[in-house]
Order: sequence, then C-alpha cells, then structure tokens
Amino acid sequence: MCPARLSPLQPIRILKTSRKAIGLVGLGLLGGALAERIRQAGFDVPGFDVNPARRRALKELGGRPLESAAEVAAACERIVMSLPTTAVVESVVREMESKLRAGTVIIDTTTGEPGPTAALGARLAKRRVRYLDATIVGNSEQVRTRDVIVLAGGTRPSVAACRDVLECFARQTFHVGPCGSGARMKLVINLVLGLNRAVLAEGLSFAGTVGVSPERALEILKSSAAYSRVMDTKGSKMLERDFKPQARLSQHLKDVRLILSLGKKAGAKLPLSALHRRLLEQVEAAGAGDLDNSAIFKAFE
Repeated sequence: MCPARLSPLQPIRILKTSRKAIGLVGLGLLGGALAERIRQAGFDVPGFDVNPARRRALKELGGRPLESAAEVAAACERIVMSLPTTAVVESVVREMESKLRAGTVIIDTTTGEPGPTAALGARLAKRRVRYLDATIVGNSEQVRTRDVIVLAGGTRPSVAACRDVLECFARQTFHVGPCGSGARMKLVINLVLGLNRAVLAEGLSFAGTVGVSPERALEILKSSAAYSRVMDTKGSKMLERDFKPQARLSQHLKDVRLILSLGKKAGAKLPLSALHRRLLEQVEAAGAGDLDNSAIFKAFE
C-alpha cells in the first residue's frame, strides 16, 4: 500500500514558552550537539546514554547525567531522543514506558522506519503520551550553528508544545502530517542529499584524473549551475581527506537501505539509490563506516 500523501510543507513560526527541564536520551554525534544547544538556551538537561564517556561529556556541559532512560522519563515532561534505529527507539520507549505520564511529549529525532514510527505514535497516544517523529535535516556541526530544519510528524498541538525546544537548534520547523510523515520526508531529502555527495565525490575525482585541479574545480563548481550546498559542507572535507565524522557513513547507508525498502513497498523506481547503496557498502567494507559521510569519496579513489 502506498504511503499517505504528505500535506504541503508549511513553516511553523517558533515561539518561546517556559524553560523547564528537557530530557535527552542518546548522546552521540547528533545527541551531543543537541545537548549543547538545549543547555546553552538555559534548559536543565537530564540525560542518558549507554556510553559512560558520553554521560561524562553531558556533565561537563552542565547537564545532569542519569543512569537510565527510565530515570529521564521520570524527571521530564518533554524528552528528546537521538538514537540510531527504530528498533532502538522502540526498546528505549519500552524501558521508559512505566514512567511516562499523560501529557508527556517525546521528540524523536531518529531517522527511522515510517510504518513502525507511526505505529509507535498510535500506541503512545492511547496512553495520552504525545509523540513527534521530528527528524533533523543537517549534521551535528549544523545543529551547533542552528543551521538545520526539523520535519515534524505528529499533531499540531504536539508541535506547538515543543516550539521552544525546537527553536534551540532549528532555524525552521515544518509540520508534514501525522506520525511517520517526518520519517518519510527525511528519507526523500536524504536520497537527494546522499546522491549529491556521491556525485560531488565522483566529479572531484574525475577532475583530478583528467588533469584539472580538484581545488580549482570545486571553486568553479560553486559558481556554476551545478552548485549545491553539499559543496560548501563536504567539498573541502573530500579534498583534504578530512573525514572526522559530523554524520557517519554507516548511518547514511542505513538510511539508503530504508529508502530502498520503502520504495520497494510503494513500487518506486530507485536505480540510483541501488547503485549508491553498493558504493556505500564498498566503502564500509573497507573499514570507513565510522568516518564522515563525505568518505564516499573513497569509492572513487
């Protein structure tokens, strides 16, 4: 069955409300950046991650590391989750569930599977717990500079209840429909964004092979009709082989697999994404999965 049509993207004006504690579960690259922004905005940030080093980093930011996701749920009415997969999200929600109160809002920034995400939202709604699949378009460094957008799937009242939180790190928020819609729209964006990175990597590699300075090629590409913002964020990283992760290559490979799975169910033709998956798998198999997603450049070296 084809996914429901998304409502037109409408920007939501962000308003400031009260400054209460905001829980955070998942303190990796993206979660750590979210913790910085939310803490800088003046919120108390109780948080949890299975990695003790990340909990220590939260304490250094002035947050309150706790010993479990359930403790975060007990301490906060609004909880941000930044986790790797839908399966992990479901596991964490089960752990928190006994502590979730009616009126609690979960803001899930995970790029997950639309179907299970929608089902989780429906299940939580029966307990009067509000759930947003609030996927983020941008990487951890862009979160730090408030240069990301949020695609929020859920009810408009739920989005309104989180406007002050979203304002901490997002320059714009779009309400895209019910739960699961944020995940669907994020996969659309990641399809185009990931292919932009792959095309840039191939183009810069091609330039060097045919005797054009890749640095000069990047400069001219930025002024040409071929320009994309990926050239600003990933071009120099590719040329300098600076693959310190802002968003990991393996995480994007996970997204491409989700794109292909959703596309198969919906009957979509995705030949470029199928090729992209093979390139990413090749780079991951060479040991570069934990590097930045700009390491797709290695597929053309």
